[in-house]
Amino acid sequence: MTDAVHFHVEPPGARDRWSVLFRPILVIPHAILVGGPFVGFGGGAYRTGALGLLAMTSAILDWFAILFTGRAIAGMQPFKRLYLAWRARVMAYACLLRDEYPPFGDGPYPASLELPDEPQTRDYKAVVLRPLLLIPHLVVLFCLLVVTLLVWIGAWFSIVFKGRLGGNLWRFTRDVMAYALRVEAYALLIHDHFPSFALTSETEGAVLARQS
Repeated sequence: MTDAVHFHVEPPGARDRWSVLFRPILVIPHAILVGGPFVGFGGGAYRTGALGLLAMTSAILDWFAILFTGRAIAGMQPFKRLYLAWRARVMAYACLLRDEYPPFGDGPYPASLELPDEPQTRDYKAVVLRPLLLIPHLVVLFCLLVVTLLVWIGAWFSIVFKGRLGGNLWRFTRDVMAYALRVEAYALLIHDHFPSFALTSETEGAVLARQS
């Protein structure tokens, strides 16, 4: 199954220990706006920020709009896409995949989110049942994020004290974040393709050999 959403992150070079040491503090301004996997507003491990709350509100309004008109509210789609792209960069930074500080809003960064074009016609059944269809993914995502939190703690110590992070841990974290972003894009009604449960590496040109 080909997923509609892809999360691309360039493998890092030499790690910035000081940036990683203070990462929990440095990420706070972004977390307030777009949240992160463990910080932000809301309950549970997968938290959002102020803009995320607006994006979820927009998705609820879109849900009703699609049910009654067959189309999402046009003016809300660019905002949801901007939010997800910004969130993807912040998650790469918060999860220690990269050390460069992400831009506020849009801007170049070695992590990006590829989203599909807005559907010309909507899958009515998929939209109506969206709250129920999300439940299996949310259960799996919760379990994965619990494991990822433990991996993050180990990765933080590894980079701060050794200056490196094993390739397997880096790839696992990246793939969990890719899965989380796929689920969130589906939840926000960006598209109607049911996300896969596969936790596999995204197709990227770079090989993570230098991290092994």
